[in-house]
Amino acid sequence: MSNTQFCPLTKAMDILGERWTLLLVRELVLGSTRFNQFQRGLRIMSPSLLTRRLNMLVDEGLVIKKKIPGQKGYEYFPSQCCMELMPVIEQLSQWGMRWARGQMDENDYDLDLLMLHLPRHIDVEKLVGRETIIRFNFEDVDVFPTWWLVVEGSEVDVCVHDPGKEVDVYLNTSLKTLTEIWMGDTSYREAISDHKLKAVGASALTRNLENWMPVGPFAGVRPAEMSHR
Repeated sequence: MSNTQFCPLTKAMDILGERWTLLLVRELVLGSTRFNQFQRGLRIMSPSLLTRRLNMLVDEGLVIKKKIPGQKGYEYFPSQCCMELMPVIEQLSQWGMRWARGQMDENDYDLDLLMLHLPRHIDVEKLVGRETIIRFNFEDVDVFPTWWLVVEGSEVDVCVHDPGKEVDVYLNTSLKTLTEIWMGDTSYREAISDHKLKAVGASALTRNLENWMPVGPFAGVRPAEMSHR
């Protein structure tokens, strides 16, 4: 008789328990499909390790790998069983916001990651016209301090080089301030009032930033030490 017992958590951790795997799943369920997108969301992960993890998830049936038509590369799509991990990712994210965010320091402010996730939450229905250009100027960033969001219809593209289009809204701030807004530690209105954020451009957009550029999905989760006050 076998001395082992079936444990579904053990079986799940055999697939998901290695470092970076759940973060890669996060990128998949949030819409990343190409290798360079995964690299942006997981900058510290080496390309070779990323390739191995993607291939492992393909072998385990969590990811569907498809050739990009007319190109050399591949796209990766989450399967149904991968998408069913979305509640797990959400719960772990909420736990991190509640219990682990007190461990954040200056090294945790990641501009690439912020500008990967923030555009996914732009409410294009609240913008005016067929095209909107938003320019970010980060005063505390040395390399690529200027970023553009180009919104055309339902598509939002991120640029670090001037797209050569007329800007509708300029947002002058710091990476720290925008991260704090994204996490819900402050609001757009508070940052503007404290002179940490300056919004210049079409008043229909600058007056109501939070309407079309919402904060992060877990911004409402307060740190555990605050909830006990």
